[in-house]
Amino acid sequence: MTIRVLLADDQALLVATFRILIDSEPDLTVVAEAADGREAVDLALVHEPDVVLMDIRMPGTDGLAATADICSRPELSATRVLILTTFENDENVAKALRAGASGFLGKDVSPHLLLSGIRTVAAGDSLLSPTATRSLIDRFLATPDDQPLAPPERLGNLTEREREVMTLAAHGKSNAEIAGELFVSPLTVRSHIQHAMTKLDARDRTQLVVIAYQNGLVAPRPAPGS
Repeated sequence: MTIRVLLADDQALLVATFRILIDSEPDLTVVAEAADGREAVDLALVHEPDVVLMDIRMPGTDGLAATADICSRPELSATRVLILTTFENDENVAKALRAGASGFLGKDVSPHLLLSGIRTVAAGDSLLSPTATRSLIDRFLATPDDQPLAPPERLGNLTEREREVMTLAAHGKSNAEIAGELFVSPLTVRSHIQHAMTKLDARDRTQLVVIAYQNGLVAPRPAPGS
């Protein structure tokens, strides 16, 4: 199965470079290019890509608004947005995740990690670099009154094992790492993650992490030197 990618960035040279890199892979293909957020939404509706590689800061409609628009449309429920940005420490990290983005990568990412990231989010997993994760947590601490993605009472619908798996996922552990810690199979872990997502109406694993922090399942760790 070929993973279909839409590129959304106003830097023509960068887009051309990404297209060459992505199209060189047998399981990846670029289906369209957009220079701003409005065009990204329009092209996503036409092509229904598996992944949108989205820049945050573009002229006109920016990547945040475009991400929210794409992720709110039922007809694009299978499309994942991967943010590629030089602004990982910006509060936009948290905003885009709430809008439905599945992860972040810095624009200085290596070709190998970029391709791996596309495949990761296409498979339904989250992708957060350490810098983006730190920024996300700091943003939640700075704005404790933010509207939660899932009200606390809905966590009561989770089984004890689903809460445990969700908590480990929020600590940044992979399915394989969680499986090793709980002595179960990675397939079982994935099943628990999927059940938790369904019960909490989370779009993907990334939003589960957001919900875990918002509802106190995971306590943010102080930054080094704080």
